Amino acid sequence: MPDSPHHVAIIMDGNGRWARSRGLPRPAGHRSSLKVVRRVVEECDGRGVRYLTLFAFSSENWRRPPDEVGMLMSLFLDALVREVDALHRNKVRLRFIGDREALGAELSARMLAAEHLTADNPGLELIVAVAYGGRWDITQACRSIADEVAAGRLRSAEIDDALLGGRLALAGVPDPDLLIRTGGERRISNFLLWNLAYTELYFSEVLWPEFSSAHLAEAFDFFARRERRFGRTSAQVGAPSDA
Repeated sequence: MPDSPHHVAIIMDGNGRWARSRGLPRPAGHRSSLKVVRRVVEECDGRGVRYLTLFAFSSENWRRPPDEVGMLMSLFLDALVREVDALHRNKVRLRFIGDREALGAELSARMLAAEHLTADNPGLELIVAVAYGGRWDITQACRSIADEVAAGRLRSAEIDDALLGGRLALAGVPDPDLLIRTGGERRISNFLLWNLAYTELYFSEVLWPEFSSAHLAEAFDFFARRERRFGRTSAQVGAPSDA
């Protein structure tokens, strides 16, 4: 059986549906989600998780109504300003991945300042994906490699998994052990396409604003029961198959 996950990734889905089911505007769901994020960060840190990656805003979310996109960016900026000092006090290291050129100058500057402030913290690394898409991630990595080949600094024969992986947004971070998606959908929605190759996938029917400590514990229990073979047989990993 595997140990506790070292890297957990979460698709925080269901904010809008949670608000709609209560007759509230969609922004109410996104605001309510912030306290859940805070608790999950604290609990993952307490459980010994070393990396926590949260899918906050996808590259496809730009297609939403402009007023909702604007609200989400404003909410994200406000939350960043409000939470960064608490994260720093708790030794959390903050990192952002995604297409920063698509974000406004003020938000980009705040993100960079938060990264610099927390860069030397020894605790949990909190990675927030903003304006991120898995296809964008792989595309920008391939473009970087192609530029080096064209400039004569790299031969095509030198390109392998490790080289490409080292150009992705999560370069230097181990792949997620466990992906949690709330809200009942059973897809990965263009999130970390390269990095989720051998990740255990846990889908919860619970909407994100209702995701409790007990629900997180259920996800960790699911992971603990998994046999992670990475292409090997059960005999090779020294455990009987539960298939």
